[in-house]
Amino acid sequence: MYRIWCERSVPAEFRSLLDGVEVIEPGEAPFSVHLDNVASADAVIATARVRYDGSFMDRAPHLRVISRTGIGLDNFVIADATARGIAVCYAPDAPTISTAEHTIALLMAVARDLKRIERLAREGGPIDFHTAYQGRELNGLRLGLVGLGRIGGRVATMARGIGMEVTAFDPLVAPERARELGVALSPTLDDLLAQSDIVSLHLPLTDETRHLIDAQRLARMKQGAILINAARGGLVDEAALLDALDRGHLFGAGLDVFEQEPPRPDHPLLHRDNVVATPHIASGTAAGKERLWTTAINQALQVLRGERPPHLVNPEVWPAPIRR
Repeated sequence: MYRIWCERSVPAEFRSLLDGVEVIEPGEAPFSVHLDNVASADAVIATARVRYDGSFMDRAPHLRVISRTGIGLDNFVIADATARGIAVCYAPDAPTISTAEHTIALLMAVARDLKRIERLAREGGPIDFHTAYQGRELNGLRLGLVGLGRIGGRVATMARGIGMEVTAFDPLVAPERARELGVALSPTLDDLLAQSDIVSLHLPLTDETRHLIDAQRLARMKQGAILINAARGGLVDEAALLDALDRGHLFGAGLDVFEQEPPRPDHPLLHRDNVVATPHIASGTAAGKERLWTTAINQALQVLRGERPPHLVNPEVWPAPIRR
């Protein structure tokens, strides 16, 4: 019988996919990291809370595959897995729709001043709400996408559907792809920042992209612009973002991700009227979870059966050795 170690508890609706498999799950404590019985695991279903490096992998001498319920691999050391003959899989298509929709939701919520005006409505008092409201119309505004991959491309299509002009900076995207999406390509990131009314981040977190949006780049954004980040918290220097908001340089920000997750309750970005924040749940709709869990579980089982999975990150390990 295969043994699969799961970083998070498997939701009840996906347990049937693991019939005939011994599943090792965490306890009830939230955010706990359990390493119990990982030594006997043949496979891991991974999320984003554990660092999957050589020290972790060496705990599990039978490990053949680590399958990620998502697209981000910043908590993986792929070279360590490859050196040990461990297949790494991910689910690149699973979060696309839900994350793109959440990006648009954050964008709209910030632009339409919803958090502040909702607070004023709850507090009541003699307020002329029509005068107090500071919402912005999106039609005709320029959305700048930093990254035009799966999620960025879908955001572009949705934004154009509500009348926005869309520009993107992505050195890896083909001009033909941008034309298909109706997106203009910016030659540099700085040009995109200077010309966009709203900037949305859609790129992975790497050593090169960490704090890509720092004080200097925030200063290059238009006065009164909006920043949206539903990618990775480490892309943004949070102290610099807070300063840009305090100085009134930015109109607001929409954040689904933070450098420390979940953010501490007293995090200053959580308590601003012009910041709409969610705790890294953009892909977590019912449909999104189904794609994430199904893709991750199925690929882990494929590797264990000796079948090549469709989304193998390190193909040089294939055909995977049988580790006993």
